[in-house]
Amino acid sequence: MHDGSDAVLTLRAAGSSIVVDTAGRMPRVLHWGADLGPVDATTAHALRASAAPAILNNSPDVPRALSLWPTEHESWSGTPAQSGNAAGTATTPRPSLVAARWDEAAEGGGAMSFDLVDPVTCLRGELTLCLDAHGVLALDMAVTRDLALGEGAAAPYTLDGLRALMPVPERATELLDFTGKWCRERSPQRSPFGFGTHARRARRGKPGHDSPFLLVAGTAGFGFGHGEAWAAHLAWSGEGEYLAERLPEGAGVFSSVIGAGEALHSGEVILADGERYEAPTVLFLWSDRGLDGLAARLHRRLRARPTHPSSPRPLTLNSWEAVYFDHDLARLTGLVERAARIGVERFVLDDGWFRGRRRAAAGLGDWVVDEGVWPGGLHPLVELVRDRGMQFGLWFEPEMVNLDSDLARAHPDWVLGPWQGLGAPARDQYVLDIARPDAYELVLERVSAVVAEYRLDYIKWDHNRDLLEAVGRREGGDRPVVRAQTRALYRMLDELRRRHPALEIETCSAGGGRVDLGILERTDRLWASDCNDPVERAQIERWTRLLVPPELIGSHLGAARSHTTSRRTDLAFRLAISLTAHAGIEWDLAEASEDEMARIGAWADLYRELRGLIHTGRVVNADLADDATALSGIVAPDGSRALYTWTRLASSPAGQSGRVPLPGLDAAARYLVRVRREIGEASRHQNGDPEWLALAHAHGAELPGSVLALAGIPLPTLDPQQAMLLDVTRLP
Repeated sequence: MHDGSDAVLTLRAAGSSIVVDTAGRMPRVLHWGADLGPVDATTAHALRASAAPAILNNSPDVPRALSLWPTEHESWSGTPAQSGNAAGTATTPRPSLVAARWDEAAEGGGAMSFDLVDPVTCLRGELTLCLDAHGVLALDMAVTRDLALGEGAAAPYTLDGLRALMPVPERATELLDFTGKWCRERSPQRSPFGFGTHARRARRGKPGHDSPFLLVAGTAGFGFGHGEAWAAHLAWSGEGEYLAERLPEGAGVFSSVIGAGEALHSGEVILADGERYEAPTVLFLWSDRGLDGLAARLHRRLRARPTHPSSPRPLTLNSWEAVYFDHDLARLTGLVERAARIGVERFVLDDGWFRGRRRAAAGLGDWVVDEGVWPGGLHPLVELVRDRGMQFGLWFEPEMVNLDSDLARAHPDWVLGPWQGLGAPARDQYVLDIARPDAYELVLERVSAVVAEYRLDYIKWDHNRDLLEAVGRREGGDRPVVRAQTRALYRMLDELRRRHPALEIETCSAGGGRVDLGILERTDRLWASDCNDPVERAQIERWTRLLVPPELIGSHLGAARSHTTSRRTDLAFRLAISLTAHAGIEWDLAEASEDEMARIGAWADLYRELRGLIHTGRVVNADLADDATALSGIVAPDGSRALYTWTRLASSPAGQSGRVPLPGLDAAARYLVRVRREIGEASRHQNGDPEWLALAHAHGAELPGSVLALAGIPLPTLDPQQAMLLDVTRLP
């Protein structure tokens, strides 16, 4: 660790760099983006000399600055990094730098940390930037109330916001973020990066199905494989805000800012002397290879974690869309036996196993096995599952409660809501105030006891409703507790993993309502959506993979008629779409014919063959003009093999694709291309395939990388709702 006072500090990793000047009142970013190489004294001087913009007409009489903690004091008229007050005063923060430290890591990257003091708000600030070896920048902020810093108001300081903001250059002219709804999560939306504020706020007690997810600013027309992009992600499972902001006068020498932070309710964080607030981590990243370049950085970061799943991801069957609340041992036995026939490796019993849970309106909160349905407990089912060579998992929703439950009847004050009375239920349920120590302990002990009794391998942790009027009934009145609720969730997950080190946890929130890197620090799998319709699922997972690698995304084969959209699709299409993530089944296999069982078994074998590639490879996507088609691939880390999924979702005006390059291949290599047909044949909207494809069907087509990666190959015109798998192997 080195003292960085009055220095230009540089961190470099994986082709990116950040350069920060500490010579002024506050640290400011001189550069964030492409690696500038070693920043010597000449380069540092040039960056400093070019960091002050012109003094504009009708502007402050000094050049405008933009620090890492922007305030009005430095003539920043945009959204400030910090907002709050002390009983209506101390509203104009003036932090200043008192210490800077940095440490470069041998493998690339490193950390910078800055200590700030502010006599106006009587806050000590801490700002840390960590650039990992994969080029992902983590920015952390914290404030501590210290009345010894000034003579301002001694009243507690109400913090209304602490936001991490980073500058982006003028060539970032377009924005991409996401919206969505239940069963249509992560729907992309693009807009010009115009003047003003593009603000997205999640006020649902969680990120929500319409979460911005990842905010990207990029050069004109940036896509999956091209363009320069700067992005921000809030690694937090509570409420949040994202913003992209462009002012006419710019942002210091830059054009705009992007950033994120926790969305605090007024009164949620009130700091007395000595009290501290730590903001959630915000991740920033840059790519000169489009969106796939961003995804590659994030995936490498996640895969490098010591806690990242390292064992093969087991083929999973979840019982929900097979039996719903009909927990009959004979019926479930039939499902287990058919699952074992096709090689399922993990069986998960979903909602309906606990006391009073014959319908959605009762039982949540009472995490005790229903003796009326399971007179011998779950042991007969668990033993059957394990005798068939499968792991056993169970569904929980510990943060929720039904009013028709023993817990709610005994502790009505544990239900989140104001003293004046509860609002409307959602999905027949309310939210349990697990920020209360007594509620927390009861739920933790009951869940932990079930995990221990049945030696659970896996739990699916659900969270099915938004939080509205999320206040806890406390002495002195209602207090907003979304932040406390989120932190209690994290503590509970951490404690369960401490007590049961082998336990794996899936995060679900009515499907994809809580997909963020905060929850994924504590879980091993996420449920991207409650929608098993492969037409919807193909798009949902394509964009989920922008943040999350395939091995962490559960993807299940559903029934021919989707339970969420009523759309009917072919088995081959459903199998293809559910193959390239963490594969599973959510279908009553008693409905499957013997021919269908054989094809599902072949799909299971194919998954086991390919999961080593799928769960370690680099995700790539072709930039296509036709939105009705998609070409996604996964390329092995050493480039020796790749799997591509060619998908048609709907019809389109063009009769054929023309030449389509396969992204991620080496133009100097030669490859064998095969069509994997074990799961069934994709139907065509044409009389004959392109000539090369006939060879690929028969014995495999040998093609040079220059043709595959650069010139491209014509792909078949599939019928709508069809997909084809291309297995590509590099030749010696």
